[in-house]
This record gives sequence, C-alpha cells and structure tokens, in this order.
Amino acid sequence: MVFPSAKPAVTPSPANDRSELTGCPWHDVKAMLRQVGLRPTRQRMALGWLLFGKGDRHLTAEMLYEEATRAKVPVSLATIYNTLHQFTEVGLLRQVAADGSKAYFDTNTATHHHFFIEGADELLDIPGADVVVGRTPVPPEGFEITRVDVVVRLRRKS
Repeated sequence: MVFPSAKPAVTPSPANDRSELTGCPWHDVKAMLRQVGLRPTRQRMALGWLLFGKGDRHLTAEMLYEEATRAKVPVSLATIYNTLHQFTEVGLLRQVAADGSKAYFDTNTATHHHFFIEGADELLDIPGADVVVGRTPVPPEGFEITRVDVVVRLRRKS
C-alpha cells in the first residue's frame, strides 16, 4: 500500500484537538489514535488512513469495506463495524442516522447538520449556523442532551 504525503483535509474541532498533525496521513492517524487512547494497530491504522486521508466525508461500513478491499487491506466487515464504533465512541467520528437501514459515519465532528439525498443515499453537510433549532424538550430525569442532529431529506424535482 502506498501512502500519499499530502496533508489530509481534517478540520480541527472542539471534540478533537488535532494540533499534533504532521502533514503525513500515516503519522497523523497514529497521532490521532494515540491522542484518544486507542492503540494504533495495523487494522486501525489502515482503516484510519482510508477514513481520514481523503478529507471530510460520509461513509457506511459497507462503503469502507469496499475501499479496504480495493486497497488490499485484509479486514472483515465485522472488524470495520467494530472500528467505526470505537472511533465514534472516542470522538474521531460522528454517527449520523439519516436512513433507517444504514448508519453513516462522518469524519467531520464539528457542529453541523445534513441534507440526505433520497435515492442517491448521499449526505451533504449543512453548516451548523444555517439551521436554527427552536426549543428543545426537557430531557428525562438523569439525562442530558448531548447533541441535536437535523437531517433534511431531499429528492430531485420531477
């Protein structure tokens, strides 16, 4: 596998201080994993490189599995699901529920919302400031609101 030396388009966010990035995607992935307390195993490194080496984007586990297969990364779909959920738990990814049958994972963890293009199964970012959420409900006793996600569903005009 050949690793490009171009700087990845990873936007720092309050959830992830990525100030240790060097400009080399392979080293950046290792630094990101260590920063959040994950051991940089070969599979995590390879999947992290595939995820974060191409800038901000939205992927399903199946899409990442296809990319890994094309890149000759020997990894099972179960490992990809586990890794995506581990990365989400430590704040490197954000899970987006846009379609009931698929879970999307977003490499942009900054505050923003999404357009979901029906039929194309594609997510597009909406800047957080472009959506104004009115009053949020009071959470049940013992709970707090961690995030409000807005998904605006789109379809092409006839």
